[in-house]
Amino acid sequence: MSEASYPDGLYYNEEHDWARVDGDVATFGITWYAQDSLGEVVFFAPSEVGATVERGGEYGELESTKAVSQLIAPLSGEVTETNDALDGSENTVNDDPYGEGWLVKVRMSDPSELDSLMDAAAYSSYVGSL
Repeated sequence: MSEASYPDGLYYNEEHDWARVDGDVATFGITWYAQDSLGEVVFFAPSEVGATVERGGEYGELESTKAVSQLIAPLSGEVTETNDALDGSENTVNDDPYGEGWLVKVRMSDPSELDSLMDAAAYSSYVGSL
């Protein structure tokens, strides 16, 4: 993915993670800005299925050719699924960060936390100020 994009309908945190909400399950991933800053992703280590994650806490890490980066949860809940398709194809995070490059799915424990996240316009403005 060569051009910056921040799709509408997602929720964003200041640590450059996004959440797509479907009922009580949120899918997490990293933004175009995050994958661009990281460079080529070569390894993904998610929290295990069944693990509890807290908003603002870690839910795994990504390793790139440049650095290892902690993933910061935009919402609290229980990990229900990890993207096992990334094993051996970690660069999918770079190629399609909002689609096939998703990272984990979490059953939200406090949907009101969505109110603390940014929409696409606010996140785009935030990134533009960095």
